Amino acid sequence: MTNFIADPSFWEIFPEAQINVLLVKGIRDNHSKENDSYLTKLLAEGKEAAKQFLTEETFSQNLVVAQWRGAFSQFKTKKGARSSIEALLKRVSQDREFRLINPLVDIYNSISLEFAVPCGGEDLQKIVGDIHLGQAAGGEAFLPLGAEADAPALPGEIIYYDEEGAICRCLNWREAQRTMLTEESQDVIFFMESINAEQAARANEAMLELKKRIADYFGIEGTAFIVDSEHPEVNS
Repeated sequence: MTNFIADPSFWEIFPEAQINVLLVKGIRDNHSKENDSYLTKLLAEGKEAAKQFLTEETFSQNLVVAQWRGAFSQFKTKKGARSSIEALLKRVSQDREFRLINPLVDIYNSISLEFAVPCGGEDLQKIVGDIHLGQAAGGEAFLPLGAEADAPALPGEIIYYDEEGAICRCLNWREAQRTMLTEESQDVIFFMESINAEQAARANEAMLELKKRIADYFGIEGTAFIVDSEHPEVNS
């Protein structure tokens, strides 16, 4: 059994935060299809919906971007690290297209765009021990997606981690190859991050929609949880 635990060191920095969690087990086919009109449509609609969060001409002055940059300023980060939602909104601001990756990733990206929430997923079968969210001791092993060399976590950085090392660095900024979602993933845990009440309200709506889209596409009902400072643990 893999548990998710948000450490006290996380709440020290973000006492008002909320993490929405979705567990989905028994996925049978996460293989990409050459032309998947459903997923293509979801991403296109997500891109269009995301434009409502880009009301300022100067990108950094848009509220979602500014809030997450402020959040990242509160802990140690690798230079240039930005929230995953900022990266998606940047693509929208540049009118770039979103290519299909695999159904699980495509679905959570569509949700992240539509509701402007950072969202990520991990393969539970590749997790060693429990998943934690907290401040890094420093040196936790981490092989980033698309890299060939280890890029260990920095002391004080906020990371998701297990017994083998970091799973995701700087909250949901950069994904590890070891636990990333692939076409073979069957048991999955999704995370959505919020640092204030307004974001949490959007994340609650987003999680309901993520759960629905996963059920519609895969025919499997996931189980959703809310993690906060009073309820910092999820048992899977």
